[in-house]
Amino acid sequence: MKLGNSEGIDHRRMADLFLKQAKQYWKTRPGYPQQLFDFIASKTPCHDFVWDVGTGSGQAAVSLASMYKSVMGTDTSKNQLEFAPKIPNVRYKCTSPNISMFELEEKIGIESSVDLVTVASALHWFDHDAFYSQVKWILKKPNGVFAAWCYTDPKIDDEFDRVFKKFYVESKPYWEKARGFVDDKYSSIKFPFDPVDGCDHTGPFEFETKQMMNLDGFFMYIRSWSAYQTAKDKGVELLSDRVIEEFRNAWKEDTNVEKCVTYPIYLRIGKAEDTVKQAI
Repeated sequence: MKLGNSEGIDHRRMADLFLKQAKQYWKTRPGYPQQLFDFIASKTPCHDFVWDVGTGSGQAAVSLASMYKSVMGTDTSKNQLEFAPKIPNVRYKCTSPNISMFELEEKIGIESSVDLVTVASALHWFDHDAFYSQVKWILKKPNGVFAAWCYTDPKIDDEFDRVFKKFYVESKPYWEKARGFVDDKYSSIKFPFDPVDGCDHTGPFEFETKQMMNLDGFFMYIRSWSAYQTAKDKGVELLSDRVIEEFRNAWKEDTNVEKCVTYPIYLRIGKAEDTVKQAI
């Protein structure tokens, strides 16, 4: 598996994007709603083993652990994994940015051994052709399921959302090209899987998650962005005094007052093609 899309992306740079802000990422990134995991689990006949790829600090792995017997969370960042919660039925492993089939079998599992492969808010960074080949190899046949989701712009209220949208547009030059898949709600991302039972398409299916946050917490969330770190490395402070003042004015209340932040979530889900059906 390679990180990043194949069009001129430095895969090792992609793996390093969150190294400097691992703590901010762990503290401010939203969790995911139980409805999302209930939906995914309802589509996997067996609940034995999950591979959570790009697990980061384990946000998805923790929820999956309550529904599956065993979870393997992998990431290329040791810094991120240090913040992942330690749970008896979850194992974490650091993998190379370009994981080989040998490493896949050695660290994750043999062919047709995984009930569910998940990618939470990271699929847009991957070399899709190489990754999908490995997903199809490791998923159980014919009922293994692959699920990947992303969340898009946080929403608070009309005035604050307008300020955020303007700020996000200003940050665009510092995002990697792959971010476009998130802006498209994963609707344009390559997804060569069959619809799961009970569905006539692979999504995106929409969910949402909510998080209480004060303004300083919101700023910390922005500082956890890969784009924020990229800008900083180029000598640009995205959260300039002007921007901070605009956000404060839109917040209206004391900056310590917590507000409900809503993140829309978009899920793509499918199963590997039935090799028997394929051969007929």
